[in-house]
Amino acid sequence: MLNTLSGRFLILTTLFVMLAEVLIFVPSVARFREDYLRTRLERAQIASLVLLADDMIAPELEAELLENAEVYNVVLRRDEVRELMLSSPMPAAVDKSFDLRSATPISLVRDAMARLFSPEPEVIRVIGDPVRAGGLVIEITMMTGKLRSAMIDYGLNILYLSAVISVITAGLLFLAVQRLMVRPIKAVVSNMKDYAADPEDARRIIQPETRVTELREAELALRSLQTDLTGALKQKERLAQLGGAVARISHDLRNILTTAQLFADRMETSEDPTVKRIGPKLVNSIHRAVSLCENTLAFGKAEEAAPTMSRVALAELAADILDSERLSAGDHDISFAEDIPTGLTLRADAEQLYRVLSNLVRNARQAIETSGKPGEIAVQAAETADDWLIRVVDTGPGLPVTTQEHLFQPFSGTSRKGGSGLGLAIAAELARGHGGTLVLEHTGPKGTTFLLTLPKEVAHAE
Repeated sequence: MLNTLSGRFLILTTLFVMLAEVLIFVPSVARFREDYLRTRLERAQIASLVLLADDMIAPELEAELLENAEVYNVVLRRDEVRELMLSSPMPAAVDKSFDLRSATPISLVRDAMARLFSPEPEVIRVIGDPVRAGGLVIEITMMTGKLRSAMIDYGLNILYLSAVISVITAGLLFLAVQRLMVRPIKAVVSNMKDYAADPEDARRIIQPETRVTELREAELALRSLQTDLTGALKQKERLAQLGGAVARISHDLRNILTTAQLFADRMETSEDPTVKRIGPKLVNSIHRAVSLCENTLAFGKAEEAAPTMSRVALAELAADILDSERLSAGDHDISFAEDIPTGLTLRADAEQLYRVLSNLVRNARQAIETSGKPGEIAVQAAETADDWLIRVVDTGPGLPVTTQEHLFQPFSGTSRKGGSGLGLAIAAELARGHGGTLVLEHTGPKGTTFLLTLPKEVAHAE
């Protein structure tokens, strides 16, 4: 009970209500004491009126009047004359005097608390204003025993009432907290447990229901998290299935390509000029395909093999890529160009660099073909003291905003119908394997530019 949210609210509410009642109790008791003393002054004044009507009254009547007023004597000042109106024997000397005419709230509270915690009865003098202009000043003497008893009774009534109010208030708050907070929180916890049992089941994603603003924000945040996680898990499952499928396909494809490579090797001995020109390129393409299949089989998971670094003549590599894409372009009005400094050699894995640039150039060609307009594609290169910079620039229609948001994510970074969305994800991973980066530098209606940055030196952690 004490460890629950509603239980703690119940206890705290009871304590706070009791504290509030205590703060009310003190001035209430002080006001009760003041009213009690003023009532005695009024009774004493009424008793003194009998003497004003008849100068001589029997001692028995005088004693009865003083007893009813609960005072020992009454002094009334009228017309600047101070008269002892009623009197009886005093049990003791006057201990204290209290002038209600000049009493302040602080002094009333102080005197009330002093009386409440002083068990010994005392004789006190009380001074006040007569009611209905019955004189200038009225004074009485009285014992404090009955006053203190009445104050205790009044205080106990307040405490009893405070306890009842505290219990009722705490109970109502307990029920309110149970309904407005604890129940929605338990529902969220229950949903989290249910979702954890099968996070790939989209039906288990929470549906926000509460109207409490803070709890609804928590439910919305949880729904967003669960939606993203479910999507990531499904994508991971698809990637795993794809990896298994690719491995099986690569096994058979490698055998087919190995046979094709044997025939391509024999083509190199042909005397036909066209065969001599195309043969080496065909051999290189088949060799790359075989190498890719072997890497897939050897790797067998969704990561790329570590690059094997060597010196790569970028101009030759780019020429091979552009020649292949030029053939693929067919009758489309697309021009290909390279702007690479003569003799530029960089340190990279030739096969992986070929795949990166080939992906970028192929995407550019397909985008221009889809637009149905003429276009240009260029591979540009430069170097700084620390990096090699390679840009693939096209004059295509640019990338949609929705595609840009998930450009390098598998199955997400494509706007072309039928595209797998894997090309740029693979290219970015290969770039990271070289310690470099692949970024979208610019895109718009006038074209797109991708920037591949490859560092010259290995970065060491400090």
